[in-house]
Amino acid sequence: MFKKIALGLLLVLITIQFIKPEKNLSDNQTHNVAMKYPVSNEVKEILELACYDCHSNKTTYPWYDNIQPVAWFLDHHVREGKRELNFSGFTKLPIAVQNHKFDETIEMVEKKEMPLQSYTFLGLHKGANLTDQQRQVLISWARNQMTLLKNQYPADSLVLRRKKVTTK
Repeated sequence: MFKKIALGLLLVLITIQFIKPEKNLSDNQTHNVAMKYPVSNEVKEILELACYDCHSNKTTYPWYDNIQPVAWFLDHHVREGKRELNFSGFTKLPIAVQNHKFDETIEMVEKKEMPLQSYTFLGLHKGANLTDQQRQVLISWARNQMTLLKNQYPADSLVLRRKKVTTK
């Protein structure tokens, strides 16, 4: 009985190796944050090391991405990351959303919620383990962009409006 279960599991593991998710490799940078906002070389390096794998249109995949079900987990992780914040599509967002995303970036980096621990777990992606100085560079950069927006646009255009929920 044990041999049949083990053989069945082995067949399932082999079969799922042929079901691969689409990779995030378009590298479309038409609406990249750097097209509108100044990004120093230092900030660019930090974003590339710690953010872009999950928050841009081009992911650098690790070797273990070729193993299922790990690739499915990574695919879900990248899709979720891009849904929350995609630096490659940043400038096509409404101004209020851009301002809000800078604010969220500050909050997540300050609280050390980004990059995710699962991304740097066990020494994976060592470059993404941000130092306090790197965190401060990102926070200052995002604050500067918010100030730039504040100086360029009316205050009410930077406020993220919540949709009204109507009840019947």
